[in-house]
Amino acid sequence: MCLRKIILLSAVIISAFGLSSCAKNTSGTFVITGYAAVGDAKTLNTASINKALSACAKSGGGMVIVPPGTFRTGPIRIYANTTLHLEAGAVLKGSADLNDYIINGQRYGLISAANADNIAITGRGTIDGSGVKFMNMKKTLAGSGNYGDFDPKFTRQGREYMDPKFGTADGPVIPYERPGRLVAFSLCKNVLIRDVTITDAPLWTVHLDRCRDVVVSGVHIDNPLGVPNNDGIHCTSCVNVHISDCIISAGDDGIAITSIGDPRHHQILGGDPLGPGKTENITVTNCTLQSRSTALRVGYTGGDIKNCTFSNIVIRESNRGLLVNVRDEASVENVFFSNIIIQTRLHTGHWWGHAEPIQVSAVPNAPDIKKLGQIKNVRFSNIIAESQSGIVVWGSKDSVIKDLAFDNVKVKIKNGPLSASYGGNFDLRTSGDLATAQFRHDIPAIYCKDVAGLKISGFETEWEEGLPDFFSNSIWCQNVSDVEIDGFVGRQAHLGDSRAAIVLDKVNGATIRNCRAAEGTGVFLQAVDVNDGRLFVNNDLSKAQQTGESAESVFREFGNYESK
Repeated sequence: MCLRKIILLSAVIISAFGLSSCAKNTSGTFVITGYAAVGDAKTLNTASINKALSACAKSGGGMVIVPPGTFRTGPIRIYANTTLHLEAGAVLKGSADLNDYIINGQRYGLISAANADNIAITGRGTIDGSGVKFMNMKKTLAGSGNYGDFDPKFTRQGREYMDPKFGTADGPVIPYERPGRLVAFSLCKNVLIRDVTITDAPLWTVHLDRCRDVVVSGVHIDNPLGVPNNDGIHCTSCVNVHISDCIISAGDDGIAITSIGDPRHHQILGGDPLGPGKTENITVTNCTLQSRSTALRVGYTGGDIKNCTFSNIVIRESNRGLLVNVRDEASVENVFFSNIIIQTRLHTGHWWGHAEPIQVSAVPNAPDIKKLGQIKNVRFSNIIAESQSGIVVWGSKDSVIKDLAFDNVKVKIKNGPLSASYGGNFDLRTSGDLATAQFRHDIPAIYCKDVAGLKISGFETEWEEGLPDFFSNSIWCQNVSDVEIDGFVGRQAHLGDSRAAIVLDKVNGATIRNCRAAEGTGVFLQAVDVNDGRLFVNNDLSKAQQTGESAESVFREFGNYESK
């Protein structure tokens, strides 16, 4: 054989078996099997995969390929200008041994990047976190009576609240020690996560921390619903994030947009500590979400959040649909939700949320909060909700919610197997006052407290028969100023009930127009301590037994149609 043929044959062999790791790769493609990774689901490939990622970075960047096979691994790190590509049939399988995640005494998750720009995870493969291996799947957090974040004595059910006799099927299960966040990118710019399937996270699934210019598209997150803290996508202190076309099922929040500065989260997340900062310019669209806590959450603690839009979303079988909240000095501003279908129900166990399709709330999470942040300019439009509880809007004297609108929102309230054992309570956790963490409260279709500038237009309610007595009004406004109710259709929860369809209590400035009392309405309006009652006009009250004793003395009335 001539020398030239021998050289060519040697080059083919080296290329096929990836033996060129000592030489510079000029193609920009690095296959992990060329660095001794074995896809047999048994071999620990942490070192091999990290060698491939390091080689890619040293060459100036490129693509690290995971071919078909199941590659067991511990923590791996992505560097700047690197794409980690999982081919169809490829599985990155997190090790089930916690010791494999401890590096220099620090606990890490499976995939991380820090201060790395132009990075990506792509492909039709799967990232499997082996999360259930770090859980006691046979034991749930229920019935212990020592929860810390609420006191059952304030609930409607008292000490029987969350008793295991009412069921434990929804979890949450009890975690052992576990790895950190499954995919965690910190201080990165120009980030892409596309098309991959991510499953069985032991903690937060995808965490974007202080990142900028991020696209997450076509990702399928499929986590065990009973596992606590396995949030789907969690953005903290990020700017310019676009999430689209994702399907997410998670035991905790489906998508969370926050600026966390709470040290209690540092203790469980693993990896680098978090820092507060601004979060702005976030869009989420064309997603399907399921959560045992909140499907889509905006706000909590840390830094300010503004300029967020959420559209074309389906929320199914969740404990809470949409949440906008502040719990410390941080504020939330300019947040729009549109074209969303919501299905919520009560769940057994120690989850945050209480079947509300929507909650907007501002309460301090600790007694030492000096100045509570504010929620301002939030819009909900074109929403259809089917739930076992109502919408809750809860401001406070120190943080009045400003400029809040509900436009074309329809709520159907349904009964459920847990309505008697869990229902009839509001859930405002975390609250620095346990009396307002989880507590007894009647349930209207929408309850609004401490709001300035409230518009409710095109709001419709429907009530299933046989609901518990704690279901009450369609609209209940308390300590609200400048409220407009336009185009409401509905009645109170129970036929023949003395509670009104609409209650205005301690309201300053109100207009009610173009509304229609549904069949079976008793009292349509109850106005208590209302100042500056403006217009009560063009309302169809023909199906109501009575308009309300206070309407004439409070409002300027004309054009209303009443039965004779």
